[in-house]
Amino acid sequence: MTRLEGKVALVTGGTSGIGAGTVERLCAEGARVIFTGSNQVAADAVCAATGAEFVRHDVTDAAAWDGLMAHILDTYGRLDIAFANAGTESGDGSIEDIALEGWNNVIGVNLTGVMLTVQHAMRAMARNPDGPTGSIVVNSSMNAHRAMGNFVAYSVSKSAVIALVKSAAVHAGNRKYRIRINAVLPGVVETALIVNLIDKSPDPAATRGAYEGLSPLGRMASVEEVAGMVAWLSSDEARFCSGSEFTMDGASTAGMNGV
Repeated sequence: MTRLEGKVALVTGGTSGIGAGTVERLCAEGARVIFTGSNQVAADAVCAATGAEFVRHDVTDAAAWDGLMAHILDTYGRLDIAFANAGTESGDGSIEDIALEGWNNVIGVNLTGVMLTVQHAMRAMARNPDGPTGSIVVNSSMNAHRAMGNFVAYSVSKSAVIALVKSAAVHAGNRKYRIRINAVLPGVVETALIVNLIDKSPDPAATRGAYEGLSPLGRMASVEEVAGMVAWLSSDEARFCSGSEFTMDGASTAGMNGV
């Protein structure tokens, strides 16, 4: 498929997991992709596999955003797609146990980092030669609606970014921009990180079963499925979708099983 031919995309946190899978998918569909992160070794592998460009960048570094956007516009002349994917759980805990340092770290990456991504992507898209146009996708989580007791900052951040998406979408519409902003809310995704956790657990079969059992469909999502949703939202096929939540969790948050 080449439905993204001629489009320029930015993916934050693109060195592994959903981010790396999305870089691969967007490139396969014809986009020229710039991705960010901090792991140079992992980034080199993604670049070799996809032809994408890596820029070392921390989404929480507000001062570095202008330089990143200037590089994209100077090199590629436009920005059409932004996937705000960078996230962390490092330092999280329950409401009783979490330290302020851990709270600030998670909120800094998962909420402030997303805000900066959306803000700077929209400003860049507003300067496109054919007028303000583009698609911004934010990676939230099913935990936006089903908070975890042991990950308070993560749960709060993933819920808050949905309000950010809706506010930004209304703003863009009111400005008569053809810039769309949406959120994807994955359930448990079978990333390399999750597979590693399963393999290192005392009972890998039971741990895998627990992850798969969270979904009535009886399995985890694949990275490719999430990347496919991002690609669709980035395409003109989704040109009337904005300010929306796209839950893809195998019915995990749809309701309750009977007794």
